[in-house]
Amino acid sequence: MLIDNFSRIHNYLRISITDKCNLRCSYCISEDLPHGYFANQIKMSSEEIEKIASVFVKLGVNKIRITGGEPLVRKDAEKILRNLAKFPVELVITTNGVFVDEFINVFKEIGIKSVNVSLDTLKKDRFIEITRRDEFVRVKNNIDLLLENNFHVKVNAVLQRGINDDEIIDFIDWTKDTPVHVRFIEFMPFSGNDWQNHKVISHKQTLDEISKKFHFIELINEKNDTAKKYFVPNHKGTFAIISTMTQPFCSTCNRLRLTSDGKLYNCLFGKEETDLLTALRNNIDIEQLIINNVKNKYFMLGGNNENENWGIKNIDTRKKSMINIGG
Repeated sequence: MLIDNFSRIHNYLRISITDKCNLRCSYCISEDLPHGYFANQIKMSSEEIEKIASVFVKLGVNKIRITGGEPLVRKDAEKILRNLAKFPVELVITTNGVFVDEFINVFKEIGIKSVNVSLDTLKKDRFIEITRRDEFVRVKNNIDLLLENNFHVKVNAVLQRGINDDEIIDFIDWTKDTPVHVRFIEFMPFSGNDWQNHKVISHKQTLDEISKKFHFIELINEKNDTAKKYFVPNHKGTFAIISTMTQPFCSTCNRLRLTSDGKLYNCLFGKEETDLLTALRNNIDIEQLIINNVKNKYFMLGGNNENENWGIKNIDTRKKSMINIGG
């Protein structure tokens, strides 16, 4: 069992299988990455992912989320999914939704029941502005496809002031006749994403906006939930808010993150990393490295000052942008 110095049990591993993505969302990937950046990164092979995951399962991990970048752009994504499905864990995935139609039968076969889809707007033109790609129709159709096939679908929408905060009500309207679970995410600071505090739409501000039209009821949250959940009576779907910036949930965090190049982070905002891949390739037992990494976890926000302007270019000293660490 993986327990840190604050008695938090860590049983949830997020594995980024690639830092490549077919979209170019500004809050995730920096515009000034050098040409060839992704091609030069060392990646875990499918066999190495399976070996490292097996150690985490041995240490008590019972939930694994596959992330990216966009995980489904990796050529051997299906092989990786099938390998991880052999473990006694809840296997889930976060995707931008573009390639879901090509993988939905695989999801069914290996027992994936819950899929998170990133979608920050319900407007096609705005989707192109945010992602710099014209894939809105395919993503929306694939969300419908998942719902038609009885998947539990969470839609992740990163709110930014002046970008998409005028669509909050539209997202709630969507949940009326559609059993989709919308999750509004506070804009978080990462290297090169030009984060500034005034761009954050807070938990309170989101609820205040929703209350202008809807009466809603708070749902009971599980101990390790990052999202504060709500529903509007007579709506088929629900909504939630991930309040990382204004109401951090660090005290009950149970998550660990493995990057596509085999680095272990014990916090999304952490500056320290443990290189599991190099150790594995040198036949070093990685179990103790994992245990030590968890023991060194800060109580909150990776040891950062909660008021620090982390996302400003040339100031942020962390090595990883959102696309590198996998969200």
